[in-house]
Amino acid sequence: MAEAADTLGMRPSPARRWIRRTAALALGAPLFAGLLTAPGANATSAGPVAKAATGSRTVDVALDTIAPSAPVEGDTLTVSGTLTNRGSTTIREGTVDLRVGPHLSGRTSVDASAARTGYVPGVDATTVGDEYTVKIPVLRKGVSQDFSLDVPVDKLPLDDAGVYQLGVSVTGQTSGSTYPQVLGIQRSFLPWQPESSGTKTKMTYLWPLIASAHVTAETGSDEQQTPVFADDGLADELAPGGRLEQLVSLGSDLPVTWVIDPDLLASVDAMTQSYQVKSGTTTVAGTHQAVAKEWLSALQRAVEKGKVIALPFADPDLASIAHRGKNVSGTLSHLQTATEVASTTVESILHTTPSTDFAWPVDGAIDASIVDVATSAGAHNVITRSDSLKETGNLAYTPSAARPIGGGTTAVVADHRLSTAFTGDMAGAESSTLAVQNFLAQTLALTRQDEDNERSIVVAPQRTPTASQAQTMARAVRALSDDRWTRSVDLVAAADAKPDAEATARVPSAGAYPKRLRSQELPTQAFQDIRTTQDSLHRFQVILTQPERVVTPFGNAINRSMSTSWRGRALEAQQYRDSVRTYLQGLTDQVQLIPKSDVTLSGRSATLPVTVQNKLLQGVDHLVLRLTSDNRTRLKLNDGASASMPVEVAGGHSQSVKFDAAANANGQVQIKARLFTENGTPYGEEMTFTVKVSEVTPTVLLVIAGGLLLLVLAGIRMYTHRKRSVASDTAGGDGGEPEQPSDPTPDTGPESGKPSGAGEKVDR
Repeated sequence: MAEAADTLGMRPSPARRWIRRTAALALGAPLFAGLLTAPGANATSAGPVAKAATGSRTVDVALDTIAPSAPVEGDTLTVSGTLTNRGSTTIREGTVDLRVGPHLSGRTSVDASAARTGYVPGVDATTVGDEYTVKIPVLRKGVSQDFSLDVPVDKLPLDDAGVYQLGVSVTGQTSGSTYPQVLGIQRSFLPWQPESSGTKTKMTYLWPLIASAHVTAETGSDEQQTPVFADDGLADELAPGGRLEQLVSLGSDLPVTWVIDPDLLASVDAMTQSYQVKSGTTTVAGTHQAVAKEWLSALQRAVEKGKVIALPFADPDLASIAHRGKNVSGTLSHLQTATEVASTTVESILHTTPSTDFAWPVDGAIDASIVDVATSAGAHNVITRSDSLKETGNLAYTPSAARPIGGGTTAVVADHRLSTAFTGDMAGAESSTLAVQNFLAQTLALTRQDEDNERSIVVAPQRTPTASQAQTMARAVRALSDDRWTRSVDLVAAADAKPDAEATARVPSAGAYPKRLRSQELPTQAFQDIRTTQDSLHRFQVILTQPERVVTPFGNAINRSMSTSWRGRALEAQQYRDSVRTYLQGLTDQVQLIPKSDVTLSGRSATLPVTVQNKLLQGVDHLVLRLTSDNRTRLKLNDGASASMPVEVAGGHSQSVKFDAAANANGQVQIKARLFTENGTPYGEEMTFTVKVSEVTPTVLLVIAGGLLLLVLAGIRMYTHRKRSVASDTAGGDGGEPEQPSDPTPDTGPESGKPSGAGEKVDR
């Protein structure tokens, strides 16, 4: 393991023999404590140790300031903070002391010191000196008091470079004690590297700009397609003091690699112009254009000289896709599309060319399926973490980040300790200070593991650090900027560094993936919902004259539905997917058949009009309207059981489509009308109406034929008797057909959504 030889390069100074003795005591203390608590141990011996451990928690010691974080010769170390009496009695004759030492032998020793609580005689160093103390005559119970210690560095027991334990203790008497004792202690670390080390560790710090999804699939009906935001929460993060504003402001002067979600850039860019924000069932105008413009301008300046890594659009959850979504058709194609648009989005907004060759699974946790999904979208580097790609050998040091894992893919292994150093609550001065000192201590201990071997280390912090976490991260990175034991390189250089031949390169199995992370993944149903939405979008876009107005916003919304930001927010993720699907369904329903009432057909043939309504603002075409008769013997459509006609309707209009119908017998016939795309895919709901056929029977036909025969015979009789009937003037009847009504006038108005009138009569 990397910690197995932490002792390499950590040599106690001959001038500081007490450090060596103290370290020996530290190694013996656990065994000594075990003997005291073993069965049959002498109760008298155990008493003082137990009493000291209890007493040293009476006062809470908070270390708010350690400055400078990594001093050099000639500096004065200032340690300040607050004391709080948590005991039940007043403390008298208190003294605040600074304790420096022992010299810690490696990363494991740093971990052990950070985890220890309470004062342990012989393990914690002796005080620096009486002249560097603060006297506290009285500290009543529940009362807090500030303190500050200033000590010249040359008065501290520092010799060899390395990490030293630093502590502040409070000694005093309570009403229940007869002698002074240590009533409280807080430990931290003091990195001591007064001169630049011969071999430096190459340090890569990732600086993530990632946010949750805020933009919906909805857009305005104007030419610019004004975007609609689900809320105005993004503006709060962009405003001065907000999370994203702090990340850009702090990162602008730090040697970091920017890791950016292109969706965040697209969302902020949309805010620089007109945008709408949902408010209940309506929308209101967004008002934070100035904040968005200022943030983008600041980011553009910040990345001018830095390296930018672009994640796939909307930061898709690679682990969820690998474990729950890859077998749902279309999922991997969405990931591919998200990767393709990442570069163009960053280039167009930040005017810099990013690297799109990196994938970053959640918390750097990987297995073979996650790697496969990541590389399927074009990534050749997968950012993982050392608690996922664990060392299996006996390396005496922390190896470099780059590891070839086969297939031309490199695992970039971020250091787990350093990457998680700032995940807690950093809002308090003490938590922030202790985190910075721990981070610096770990980096120096790491460098001194093997001073003849220059290694490349990557730090991949949490995806969405809070403002206080970002401030603490910046303090730590800035403290390393003098390059005494590290030097900064970007992520591309770290990935290209020569890998350590002895470092593990074996990708974990699926069973090793953390259960905590697996429980947060998007369910398979989420990807099935996404597929349903995509299928509906495809059917819709093929009938549009301007499909790009729909494809782009819905394509982006589908990518956002797979975002890593939904982890731990299952209900919100479901609501977002539902909103996208519902809005798309509402748009497709804008193209529909107007309900038609029953039709009465008089005569043997007629024209049946069916109206298609388009409430969209753009035209539709590539549609086919099909009518089907359920009784072709009684009523034929275009000489068959069904008939189809192409449909093309302008935006905001209706169009009547006419079909020829021929009746052969009386009765009712059900007609089914439905729209289809040109490739035969049904579109919208089916409509049914009834055609009533009347006055078409053999008896009626015989009567009509008999009437015609009588008219002919009457004519002959009138002709033969004309000369005989000079005084009689007989008038003959006309044989013309009654005037036929014209076909219905097509309805071209946008308001024509009402059904046709009851008992509609259609003549030939």
